Amino acid sequence: MSKENPTIMIVEDEVLLLQAITKKLKISEMDVLSCSSGQQAIDYLGSIDEMPDAIWLDYYLKDMNGLAFMQEIKSNPAWTNIPVLVVSNSASPEKVHNMLGLGARKYILKAEYRLDEIIAMIRDFIASDGTNEPTPSLTPTATSIPVSTPVVESVPTANTDSTSEQASVPTEELPQI
Repeated sequence: MSKENPTIMIVEDEVLLLQAITKKLKISEMDVLSCSSGQQAIDYLGSIDEMPDAIWLDYYLKDMNGLAFMQEIKSNPAWTNIPVLVVSNSASPEKVHNMLGLGARKYILKAEYRLDEIIAMIRDFIASDGTNEPTPSLTPTATSIPVSTPVVESVPTANTDSTSEQASVPTEELPQI
């Protein structure tokens, strides 16, 4: 699919959050495939010819967890090259290790980033062809994580400048993650 307007499949079971992510991605000139369950995403992948550029996966879904979803992705050769970015509320070292071991390319904690920041990470990740490999260590050693490095745990950013550039998209009506 187009790198200029990449297609992102969102797998998120919280409807309001799914709508907010979808809206923000579309405003960011990305095409969106919204799925409210893991099974819906698997069924959709099985019915399309052109795969998405990346999958935004919530780890905790009502019908399956991220591990079960990644096992489904890994079981189909046509899907194994789709970069999966896990965006979750929790990240134990074991969970992160298991997800990266099954092929997830990044693991991001929702609470540590604004939606605009996660979207920028996804865009940069797709622009790099998803070639950056998961970090073997589960404990980051820096106080700031460059966008091109897989995120495996929460790390506070070193930038405390409140005048840093913000996206020009209004966010007041959208829930923050």
